[in-house]
Amino acid sequence: MSTMSAAAVAVWLASVVTILSRAHADRNVYPSAGVLFVHVLEREYFKGEFPPYPKSGDASNDPITFNTNLMGYPDRPGWLRYIQRTPHSDGVLYGSPTGEHVGKPTIIEITAYNRRTFETARHNLVINIMATEEFPLPYQAEFYIKNMNVEEMLASEVLGDFLGAVKNVWQPERLNAINITSALDRGGRVPLPINNLKEGVYVMVGADVPFSSCLREVENPHNQLRCSQEMEPVISCDKKFRAQFHIDWCKISLVDINKVVPVYIARPDPGTGILPEFGEYNPPSESLKSRNFFTDFLVTLAVPAAVALVLFFILGYTMCCRREGVEKRNMQTSDIQLVHHSSIQKSTKELRSMSKNREISWPLSTLPVFNPVSGEVVPPIHPDNYETTSMPLMQTQTNLQNQITIPQQRPSGDNYVMSTFRRLEVNGIPEERKVAEALNL
Repeated sequence: MSTMSAAAVAVWLASVVTILSRAHADRNVYPSAGVLFVHVLEREYFKGEFPPYPKSGDASNDPITFNTNLMGYPDRPGWLRYIQRTPHSDGVLYGSPTGEHVGKPTIIEITAYNRRTFETARHNLVINIMATEEFPLPYQAEFYIKNMNVEEMLASEVLGDFLGAVKNVWQPERLNAINITSALDRGGRVPLPINNLKEGVYVMVGADVPFSSCLREVENPHNQLRCSQEMEPVISCDKKFRAQFHIDWCKISLVDINKVVPVYIARPDPGTGILPEFGEYNPPSESLKSRNFFTDFLVTLAVPAAVALVLFFILGYTMCCRREGVEKRNMQTSDIQLVHHSSIQKSTKELRSMSKNREISWPLSTLPVFNPVSGEVVPPIHPDNYETTSMPLMQTQTNLQNQITIPQQRPSGDNYVMSTFRRLEVNGIPEERKVAEALNL
């Protein structure tokens, strides 16, 4: 399609039966049944409908959104869709009218909202659906284009290029765009905002001649196997689309409506909408009998209370009167276990009583240090901010402070040596046992 000349594209666009119109006030449009209808809501046109904004600002870039609905109803007809990607882009009405709407004018109310000035403008679009002789076209093919969004595909130039490529492959006499559907409406997922990913769009086209051999290639067993293995099938005419459109050939759908068996569903007669005659309404009399609810009140309270009382007595009997007790437990326990358990208890009590009566003095390393003269607590050898990394592994006698030096007799003679002890206290009583032992030598 990329090799087609501009003149050929212009001739083809003129032959395509696709309605493209602009937004105008109370405008009448005449789409054909079974042919794609596209109506563009241009922001530039509605800007002239809003009054001038008194404050400074760029009025040409005002955010404008549109609301469309069928006159007298809150929503649009089922066959008509609307899309507007951002408030700074044009809105598009598109869809494919069916034969049921032929001859019935459809009035669409279009309301434009200026999001900067909060002004609104309303116009009506009258859609007069016309019947066509070739509706519906017997051969219909639906393509899934992966690199397009629906608003991009609705552009007249892009849609014309795609139909031109299909015509080169199919070679029909009449070719119409029937419908365009976003992949999101078919259960697709919103793409991640990376690598310029697109949502994808389904485009259905119809022709009056059977499908070409190129379109039938996707039905051969080799390509079906590749599709089942999530591999891209080999299609000879894919190069005619690849320059602009990336088609997923595994999702192509070829339908011959001449071979489709119609299914008719019997609908009930809706009737006239008027209820049958039932006579005059007879309201209840004003003299209603009073009703006594005391019995209902007693039943509502007495029954749950009685059930709760019974459950309380059953639980009390089970907890208080059905206890086994220590004697029954001992009777069911073997004598060896009872003797073993009793011996452990006696040993534990004996050890605890012995620990209370022992008179062993506390280790010197755990006792506080006192000055032997004043009785005050001697500060530690090293303060808190002392650098311990340079402290020697063994302290000498000259490094110690607040110490007591006493003589000590050698066993071999009358000479004495000096021994150094610290004055200690345990529970307020000075610990001088070592000093006394040294003096008595």
